[in-house]
Amino acid sequence: MEYSQAHILARAIRDSEEYQTYHSLRDEIKGDATTDALIKEYKKLQISLQMATMSGQKPDDTDMQRFQGISSLLFTKPEVSQYLLAEMRLQQALADIFKILTDAADIDIQMPDPS
Repeated sequence: MEYSQAHILARAIRDSEEYQTYHSLRDEIKGDATTDALIKEYKKLQISLQMATMSGQKPDDTDMQRFQGISSLLFTKPEVSQYLLAEMRLQQALADIFKILTDAADIDIQMPDPS
């Protein structure tokens, strides 16, 4: 298999508006250690809660309260909410690309519904 087209796709992703916006906002956010730590905890809790829900378990109440509290703190800062939204847009673009590739390979890979 020839991989040159994959490298062209990788360059196109790096040149995309979604990637550029995400990375410029990420660099801003990483400069604030407190915000960076809150985002890491937010993502860790988000994954934990999603995994519990997907496995049919009731999410832990303490984790749910911590997640809601951290969410409230993070989303009051416009730069953080812009960063998280930019990250979601980039993730959606990458998911769309992955779907195109798996369809082309005729592979049925079921991705969990993030909603």
